[in-house]
Order: sequence, then structure tokens, then C-alpha cells
Amino acid sequence: MAEFQAVMFVSGNAVERYFMVRPADASCWHPDRATGEHPQIPSPRAWAPGPGTRDALVRAGVPRQSIDTPAQDSELFDSQALWLQVGDQLASGQRVLVVRGGDAQGRGVGRDWMSEQLTRRGIAVETVVAYTRKPPVWTPAQFELAQRGALNSSLWLFSSSEAITHLQSLLPLQAWTDARAVATHPRIAQSASDAGFGVVCLSRPTLADVVASIESIQ
Repeated sequence: MAEFQAVMFVSGNAVERYFMVRPADASCWHPDRATGEHPQIPSPRAWAPGPGTRDALVRAGVPRQSIDTPAQDSELFDSQALWLQVGDQLASGQRVLVVRGGDAQGRGVGRDWMSEQLTRRGIAVETVVAYTRKPPVWTPAQFELAQRGALNSSLWLFSSSEAITHLQSLLPLQAWTDARAVATHPRIAQSASDAGFGVVCLSRPTLADVVASIESIQ
């Protein structure tokens, strides 16, 4: 860890799985380092693209003073919003570690927008896969529930485009025109529209905003 000036965790899952294996270098985020009492302890910045990831870092013991995240009133919580906060932190020649999910073969998956911005600044980016993401395996009862939800004006809440992709692969012949969706990012909303959901509502990914979005389309 001491080799990196910042560590970006792409999600709460990335935080939880990373700290689950208790890497020895995670002690670099000792609370005393954040307050300046022990400056000799190397302590990279911890980057979180949204409040869920930030809260997971706090639960893992990372001091809030060491965490960078988008402003609370940001319209979106993603890499671009995080970049507005951290884009000027580092200089050419420094290093960033990205903790992310991987596919079934352990290869890193997800958007590379942040890595591209850093690389353009001459900052070295390395990646570690903390967990793997696989299609779900449904029980007959889950298939039945999803099929009913496509036909009875149910409301679906999506927090990733990948969830919609898996839904379509599990029910490839299903029409979604009678179903409604709340999506927590424009890319996810577009995926829901492309999948054929009859109503798609875009919401900020906070509890209050999601509740308001649900209530608005009841």
C-alpha cells in the first residue's frame, strides 16, 4: 500500500471483499495517521465513487478524513463525479490502485473511465480483483416471480446495467412493456429503456431520492 498515493474502491462490494481477506497493508489507514499524530505511517487516499462505498470504507475502519467521494449534492455518484474531487490530487509518476470486481475468469470488468483520465496525466494505474461477478442461478420460484413482475405493472429497482443484462439472459423472450423501472444512473436508465421497460424513471442513488422516485410513479 505504501507504494500507492491513492486506492480507488469501485463499490461497496469491492471494499467488503478486499478487507475480508485482511491484507496486512490495510493498516496504513490507521486513525492516528489521519490526524497527523504518526505521519511516518504511509497512508494513501481512499477514493469512493458514492456514499455506499464511502460508508463501507468507514465500516472497514478507514478514517473519514482519508476518504474522497463526490459532493453530497452531486447529481450523480460515479467516476466522473469523483474525478471533480480528486483530479488535481496526484502528479505524473505517482501510482493508483483500483480495487474492482472481475468476471468468472478473474479478469477485471467495469468501466475504465477513471483509469484513462489518470493515465493521461502520467499516473500509473494498477488493478486488483477483489471479487467475481457471475450471472445468478434462479430457483423455479424466482423465475415465476420475475415473470409475474413483467406482466403486472410491478416496479423494478436497478442499480446496475449488468443486472438488466442478466435479467434479459434469464428471460430472453420476456416482454417488459407492462413493467416499470427506477434506475440510479443514466446508463442504467438507458439499458432499461433498451430492454423495453414501459416506464423508466431516473433517480439519484440515495434512499430519499429513490423513495421519491418510487412514489412519483405509483
